[in-house]
Amino acid sequence: DSQFGTYVWPSAVVLSQFVWAHRERLLGRRVLEVGAGLGLPTVLAARCGAKVVLSDSEELPQCLQNGRRSCALNRLSRVPVVGLTWGRVSPELLSLQPVDIILGSDVFFDPKDFEDILTMIYFLLERNPHAEFWTTYQVRSADWSIEALLYKWKLKSTNIPLHLFGADKEHLADSSLPGRHTIEMMIISLAQPDGT
Repeated sequence: DSQFGTYVWPSAVVLSQFVWAHRERLLGRRVLEVGAGLGLPTVLAARCGAKVVLSDSEELPQCLQNGRRSCALNRLSRVPVVGLTWGRVSPELLSLQPVDIILGSDVFFDPKDFEDILTMIYFLLERNPHAEFWTTYQVRSADWSIEALLYKWKLKSTNIPLHLFGADKEHLADSSLPGRHTIEMMIISLAQPDGT
């Protein structure tokens, strides 16, 4: 739904708080946001000195246009905005330079997309085995899990408690978000050959 890319979701505010708390790690690093929508984490990462690329589905040109507008309004008109559709190998995906950090807020929204998302993440992490996927998501169902898919794609996740970066509040950065939503944060990386 192209409407999804017209809002700043609670998870984006929490991920942005994590980006801000770890801004020293971003200076000069190559950062890609997937499913960016308006790209709040991308904008903040760029302001922290990262070399960023904003992406959303190539099938949702309105989302890509909204990302471009968001960058322009934040004086970041040179930020590349590319169409990347989860689970699809495209010339745009293949031409990306290896990235150091992948950002994704609330990309684990619909279980039918989970494997496509992790397929793309695996491809990107394999190009730079030291890269990490920083992701936040809103808990919508206790039945949804990516554990089996992480194992299948030889990925591991580390849960990051929100209190470690000051995001365990209903209001962040003068915003009423994340509100009372339950938001989780994890870092996904390649698993070692022994599965750890």
